[in-house]
Amino acid sequence: MKIKLLRGFKMEIRQPIHSEHAKQLDTAGLREQFLIEGMFQEGQINLTYSHIDRIIVGGAVPTTEALMLEGGKEIGVDYFLERRELGAINIGEPGLVIVDGETFEIGTREAIYVGKGAKDVKFESVSAEKPARFYVNSAPAHMNYPTRKITREDASPETLGSKENCNVRTINKYLHPAVLPTCQLLMGLTELAPGSLWNTMPCHTHERRMEVYLYFNMKNDNIVFHYMGEPQETRHIIMRNEQAVISPSWSIHSGVGTAAYTFIWSMVGENQTFHDMDHVAMSDLK
Repeated sequence: MKIKLLRGFKMEIRQPIHSEHAKQLDTAGLREQFLIEGMFQEGQINLTYSHIDRIIVGGAVPTTEALMLEGGKEIGVDYFLERRELGAINIGEPGLVIVDGETFEIGTREAIYVGKGAKDVKFESVSAEKPARFYVNSAPAHMNYPTRKITREDASPETLGSKENCNVRTINKYLHPAVLPTCQLLMGLTELAPGSLWNTMPCHTHERRMEVYLYFNMKNDNIVFHYMGEPQETRHIIMRNEQAVISPSWSIHSGVGTAAYTFIWSMVGENQTFHDMDHVAMSDLK
């Protein structure tokens, strides 16, 4: 794990972890390799570059000045989106995203997709005292699709689960083929119904895609137990507010909280078929 400074923002580099290696890690080791914390710092962009499908994950919290994405030697391009696409969901107060001079107003729990080739991407807050908090994901891209704002009304919802299993949840698909075209990046926001605490259970893996979860909308004294690992070698990571966790394709990704929470999921990889999952029977979990 290495940390590099890119002219105004921080980027951490993480290597992929084999499933056999993950079995040997203790609590501290699991957190070091898979947990992403400290993303949302006022006046900063903090990014993590994972070699797992080369996803970039991070937060941007502009206050008195705009924050700009930059390229450079560290990512091998002249500008950040020269060979990448980007999605951002605002979990804070209203903000602005300026793409090559065009301004997009992004409200709370609204999103933006920025296609490959955009040279100038800046983040601003409407109010420096009540800043926006942009959760940013980026993936390699092969085509240039149009930049577009996605409102909550634009998102494609899907409700799953049952009260009996404490997992009633609505999956709001923001970056998804049903909403707009992207090269490979998918993003969405899942809201649990009152009284439901489990997400993505019964669980699954998907060999064709990796995933990242951001947990937020949590009080300081609440936690989520995020379950990961191969179905017969499960582990857990304690998650707190505004922390993210990397889920390799071989790992399950389920969680249960001590109180209400919301999470953002993002996926990159081989396909964009949302229901392409390798389901795991509850009797097979260990």
